[in-house]
Amino acid sequence: MNVTLTGATGFVGSHLVAKLLAGGHQVHVLGRGRSPKLPASVSFSEWNAASEPPPDSVAGADAVIHLAGEPVAQRWTSQAKARIRDSRVEGTRLLVNALSGQPRRPAVFVCASAIGIYGSRGDEALTETSAPGQGFLAQVVTDWESVAQAAEPLSIRVVSVRFGIVLGQGGALAKMLPAFRLGIGGRIGSGRQWMSWIHIADAVDLILLALSNSTLKGPVNTTSPQPVTNLEFTRVLAAALHRPAIFPVPEAALKLLFGEMASMLLGSQRVLPKAAEAAGFRFRYAELRPALEEILASRNSGSEAQ
Repeated sequence: MNVTLTGATGFVGSHLVAKLLAGGHQVHVLGRGRSPKLPASVSFSEWNAASEPPPDSVAGADAVIHLAGEPVAQRWTSQAKARIRDSRVEGTRLLVNALSGQPRRPAVFVCASAIGIYGSRGDEALTETSAPGQGFLAQVVTDWESVAQAAEPLSIRVVSVRFGIVLGQGGALAKMLPAFRLGIGGRIGSGRQWMSWIHIADAVDLILLALSNSTLKGPVNTTSPQPVTNLEFTRVLAAALHRPAIFPVPEAALKLLFGEMASMLLGSQRVLPKAAEAAGFRFRYAELRPALEEILASRNSGSEAQ
């Protein structure tokens, strides 16, 4: 399969490229500049998501995977909000426009999305059929998915992978580990908020399933079937590291440090992957403790090898 990919050097994208190549697929990357991290076998076209990709950059693709976007984990100034929205909504619109001009269009368009679409919903169990929530991020993701869905009238199957917290060697976990390793980690706020997570291996495999399973379309919650509260996540991570976790992060401190973005850290999203399960997807890491233990063991073995 010829796969065109954006966001190839990001946390999820880099793992996905490796898995696609290992599976014998041809990979073409769209990005701001070719990264030295990209394997030599990967072809490349320049694209900065502020203009429509060159027609030849998406020509001949059997599948397009769109993962690129401005990081959400930053203080939400008005400028940052504009970058977050434009990189997702307008960038996706431009990519779909480029696909519409192709005489031979891809069979499937897999577009990144986020469980932020649900907003903060307490203990409510959230599935792909749940209504969108309120707030900046929920509105951005709603608009993002709507623009991606514009590829469907072009006879392109559209899958919006709603990522939860992706755990692996990098990403969100890398930001948590230093404090927990020092024994100064702790719950965030009350700790009662739900965290919907997924191991990087399962996240990549679910994207690959979206490519191959023609029955899978629309939103797909890319999360483990066993979300946990922040308090439970803190307890399990501390136990896996054999460290205490007795220093909670007060809600007021988070709001002072991150402003409006703190709502993302304090929000509660109990998300269930019903679409993935209905499609027959089997999670390698459904439970948090084995997932964290595998990641930490891989990290330690990698450090020892260097």
